[in-house]
Amino acid sequence: MKTLIVYAHPEPQSLNGALKDLAVRHLSARGHEVRVSDLYAMGWKANADGADFLDHDAGERLFYERASKTAFTHGSQSPDIVAEQQKLLWADAVLFQFPMWWFSMPAILKGWVDRVFAFGFAYGVGVHEGERWGDRYGEGSLMGRRAMLSVTIGGRAPHYSDRGVNGALDDVLFPIQHGVLFYPGMDVLPPFTAYQSDRLKAEQWSSIAEAFKARLDGLFTDDPLPFRRQNGGHYDAQQVLKPDLGQGTSGTRIHLVQRGEPEQLPVPAPSRPEP
Repeated sequence: MKTLIVYAHPEPQSLNGALKDLAVRHLSARGHEVRVSDLYAMGWKANADGADFLDHDAGERLFYERASKTAFTHGSQSPDIVAEQQKLLWADAVLFQFPMWWFSMPAILKGWVDRVFAFGFAYGVGVHEGERWGDRYGEGSLMGRRAMLSVTIGGRAPHYSDRGVNGALDDVLFPIQHGVLFYPGMDVLPPFTAYQSDRLKAEQWSSIAEAFKARLDGLFTDDPLPFRRQNGGHYDAQQVLKPDLGQGTSGTRIHLVQRGEPEQLPVPAPSRPEP
């Protein structure tokens, strides 16, 4: 199988660097093909602007979404964007290795998403009609691929519990796991996390490494998070979860299929005007 590692940390000798190197060695030793996008080493351009489109006239007003669609359709995206899109299409699984900075991903990784997930490539695809709002949230151009976040966190695990001061980790990561990865169709595995990353001692590395290797061994076999598919009949015509679903839970968890609920519900055919 083929794995792309998107790595975002400026220091090669960091815990993130060690986890990235471990993933390369461990997956390669098991016969998987591995590629790495080391964003800092690549000098990745994080800001999305007119330079992303080869045919954009610098004197014209930039509508980034429109320009993205035109460039993707006409093959006039900048070469660095195209190269990363090709890596995503090559991969069977994508591992994102990064530190949590201010409750999200580093800016360079967010810039990778902003530029690589172009209109027509990762969003704005599929037919929009009736209760269907295009191919997204479980469908789309990256369907059939797996994704997993490997995140180092400075805080303590209890801080990211349901009653923890920072909020539940599932809620903190929801915009990334659901909104960035599941949106274009990827199956998202539960994240791997290492807490108190800036206070770890050398003797703690072995236990973290073993836990990480176990997760890597399940990269292609572990069950993904059971996010509800947008076009699986769970949402109404306004894309609001139907009232009989998600009982007994709240917050972002309502977008996970609950125990006893069907993964797919009948979707009514779009209504047509009377002749």
